[in-house]
Amino acid sequence: MEVCSIETLGERIRKLRKQQKLTLEALAGEGLTKGMLSLIENNKANPSMDSLSYIAGRLGVEVSELLEEVSTQELREVLEKAEKLFNTEFDELTDELRQLITLVEPYTEKLTQGYESARLLEMYSRCLHYEKKDGWQAFSDRAATIYEQMKIIQRRASIGAFRALVKFTEHNYDESLTILLRERSEIEATNAYIDPMTRLDFDYTEAILHFAVGDSESAIRIMKSGIEFSKEKQVFYRIDYLYRLAVMHAMMNGDDVEYAYYIKKITQYGDFADDQDALFYAEFVEVHYLNSFKKSYKEAHLLLNSILEKDGYSKEYESFINQEQGISLFGLHDFEQALVFLEKVTIADYTHHPFDLSRLYEKDAYQALCHAELGNSVEATRLIDIAVENISIMPHTPYKDFIMATHKLITR
Repeated sequence: MEVCSIETLGERIRKLRKQQKLTLEALAGEGLTKGMLSLIENNKANPSMDSLSYIAGRLGVEVSELLEEVSTQELREVLEKAEKLFNTEFDELTDELRQLITLVEPYTEKLTQGYESARLLEMYSRCLHYEKKDGWQAFSDRAATIYEQMKIIQRRASIGAFRALVKFTEHNYDESLTILLRERSEIEATNAYIDPMTRLDFDYTEAILHFAVGDSESAIRIMKSGIEFSKEKQVFYRIDYLYRLAVMHAMMNGDDVEYAYYIKKITQYGDFADDQDALFYAEFVEVHYLNSFKKSYKEAHLLLNSILEKDGYSKEYESFINQEQGISLFGLHDFEQALVFLEKVTIADYTHHPFDLSRLYEKDAYQALCHAELGNSVEATRLIDIAVENISIMPHTPYKDFIMATHKLITR
């Protein structure tokens, strides 16, 4: 891709002149000669302040805009390109993050004020982190400072949440929650008004992290507070994901009434917002519910095959789909075919929540059970030992209970 360079003073003058369709003679007017203006544009002569003021006046801009090493217009153009790269759909990502780093890197030292600078620094820092490059924190801090000065609270809060989620991806859940609570407290203490979307972002992230550290009581309180706030303000941002948390909590606690209620809510939201991912989730989580909590393997198998005929789901679901196929087939005593699907289950680099990890760790336990049924006791023992080792540091869940019970069954 093309590497951008910083415009010189002469280049900025020429660019503005051409944008306004002015000739050298027209811009020079009576205050400058055409030859002197040509030298200035080609960086072979430096204009005096009087000449610079004259040129700025003829172009209809402030002198400060000409003196800026990066013009606001140029930054807006770079920002537009960067946003397109940064917001590439997950399923379509190739090297867009590296492209963004290359695009923004020449400008980093010049990004000192204004929204464009802050947003470019924010995206640049995140891409550095995603690409596992050092130094991303300093750029993130610079972005946060500019947002604070400009009172752009939503973007400042987003940086705070990202700081917490960095520790989350390292599976340091306690520190992640500590950072989020500190960031939230500081932002709420210094800003009289927090917009509803920022409030809901905080509620959703905080609920996730409370669940991650095993504090279900706090997680439920925050989750329900977010749902009620969303209804009260008629702002449905994050409501789908809050409902998903509620579904998982109800399912793991065996509360069929609450489970059915929140599944209905997700479906209603999906229909209202035409959100195909929400509609897929509402059906797919029912497969998991039937397999793991109701042991209705035949019903789960039929429902899953019906869902998959529709196609169009995100590749993020692939491992979970393979696992549910494997569990259903295990329950239907088709152990060899179950192993085919279970062996396809992988844990993606972006999977970090203990609930998701614990759920995926079950695949080794189900593989162990299949091998035990097929008479492969050594392989069954090896696999269940892997499952126990993986689940040992996770908080208590029905998934952990299942793995530990399977261990006792296989090693007795």
